[in-house]
Amino acid sequence: MGLSHSEETHQRLVERVPRCTGREMTEWFQLMNDGPSFLRFDDRVRWLSSEYALAHGHATAIVHEYDLVRAHRRMS
Repeated sequence: MGLSHSEETHQRLVERVPRCTGREMTEWFQLMNDGPSFLRFDDRVRWLSSEYALAHGHATAIVHEYDLVRAHRRMS
């Protein structure tokens, strides 16, 4: 499925993640690294939502940002 909202909305969600979830993005990225190795975007969003009781929007923002950071590392 992927990201279904604007980049501006994504950035606002990312900025709110630490305040709303009590965890920094780096902590979420580590949980993603240590968690199940789902290939599909939607599966990773569902896992975060159910495992950590996250709102769908926050889970989507975390997974999308995680993908962006990983893609940037591969290109560097």
